[in-house]
Amino acid sequence: MAESGSERAPRRLRLIRRSFPDDPVLGTAVSRAILTRVASGELPATMRIHRPARELAFGRRDVVADGYPEAVEAARAAGFEPVERLAGGRAAVFHEGTIAFTRVYPGAHPQRSTYERFEQVAGAVAAALGSLGVDARVGEVPGEYCPGAYSVNSKGARKLSGIGQRMIRGGAHVGGVIVVSGHELANEALVPVYEALGLELDSAATGSVAGELGRAVELDEVIDALIAEVAKDHELEEADVDEETMELAHRLADSRA
Repeated sequence: MAESGSERAPRRLRLIRRSFPDDPVLGTAVSRAILTRVASGELPATMRIHRPARELAFGRRDVVADGYPEAVEAARAAGFEPVERLAGGRAAVFHEGTIAFTRVYPGAHPQRSTYERFEQVAGAVAAALGSLGVDARVGEVPGEYCPGAYSVNSKGARKLSGIGQRMIRGGAHVGGVIVVSGHELANEALVPVYEALGLELDSAATGSVAGELGRAVELDEVIDALIAEVAKDHELEEADVDEETMELAHRLADSRA
């Protein structure tokens, strides 16, 4: 999984597991703060895996769409907190049956390795799900939510994971979600939100790891598989969100309240 191109991924990688399920806005702000501090050279390359609550993450194109106010109300009516996502793409859904993950890379010229980062992260997710028995493939499924070439699907039919990327001066953030269970719950929010935004969506294209395996799957099982895949090429160093990052995250969250 070493990154090719002009900016190789560092061998050592911080791993943060802290979650903020009761405050989705702060949870997003923590990832934004990590990106800011890694890009400025204050923190090393970092991976974060966390457990979100029910939230509907809107992309920049969603926020400026004519139907955005109606989409926000639709998300709230379905019991999902609307937030603005850090990475690119269209609306994506998180809930207690999903895993959120981020990789933050330092680099003076992040635009030079855009596709390598996508390939690296999508490949790791597909390999992790494959180790659990899923026929996981990288690629877009027709009718999927937040469509992208680096989605991870099962059998080319149902999306299991979406991946987006954000670049700033000095670094890049690659983030995504894995739907472990509850794809029906995801559709309860996605269908009315996409209708409000005027976007096409085939609810049959939304899948889950548990649905593909035909058995109950715990979040920890998928988390452990993903960490094991990343650990093949990186020395992982367990860490918590430090005080300076938390202070920045609170400021960012307050500015978006």
